[in-house]
Amino acid sequence: MTVEDADAPVEVMWEGRFIRAVRRGRWEYVGRRGGIEAAVIYAETPAGEVILVEQYRVPLGRRSLELPAGLVGDDAEGEGVASAAARELEEETGYRAGRIEELGFFYASPGMTSEGFTLVRAHDVEKVGDGGGDAHENIEVIVVPRAGLPAFVAAKRAAGVAIDVKMLLLLADSLL
Repeated sequence: MTVEDADAPVEVMWEGRFIRAVRRGRWEYVGRRGGIEAAVIYAETPAGEVILVEQYRVPLGRRSLELPAGLVGDDAEGEGVASAAARELEEETGYRAGRIEELGFFYASPGMTSEGFTLVRAHDVEKVGDGGGDAHENIEVIVVPRAGLPAFVAAKRAAGVAIDVKMLLLLADSLL
C-alpha cells in the first residue's frame, strides 16, 4: 500500500446486513458492519481433550472444522468479549466455562478483510448440555484428545472437510 492509498478516503462499494465491501485507493476489502468483532475460543476438557466444532460454511460450499467462535454483541448491545465467548461456547458446544481468559486480538486475513477476533481460553469447562448452536445452525461438537489432533485434522482434510486457519494454533508443533 502506498502513502496515497493510506490517505485515500474509504468508498463503500456495497453494503449488506452484516458486511460491506470498500475501496481505499487501489485496495478493495471487506469488513463487518458496525465494527462487530468475534471471539474465538480455545477450550480443553479436564481430560485434556480439545473442544472443536464442525459446521457448513456457505462461502466454502462445505463443512469446516473450527474452534468454537461467535460474534461479540450480536445477542446484547454492549456485551463484552468474555461474556460473548462464554455464551457462544455453551450455545455451540454445550460446555460452560468457569473462567474466560483473553489472550489477544488478531486479524483473520489482513490482505482481504479488516475482520479481527479476540482469542480466549476457556478454563474449568464442564459439560452442561448438547450444544449444536441455535435453530439456524447445524453444529457438530467434536472432542479430540490433544495428542491426537494432527491425525484427526489430517483425516478430516482427506475427507473433504475445510480446515479453518485458526486450527494452526493447535497444529503448529506438528507442522514445523
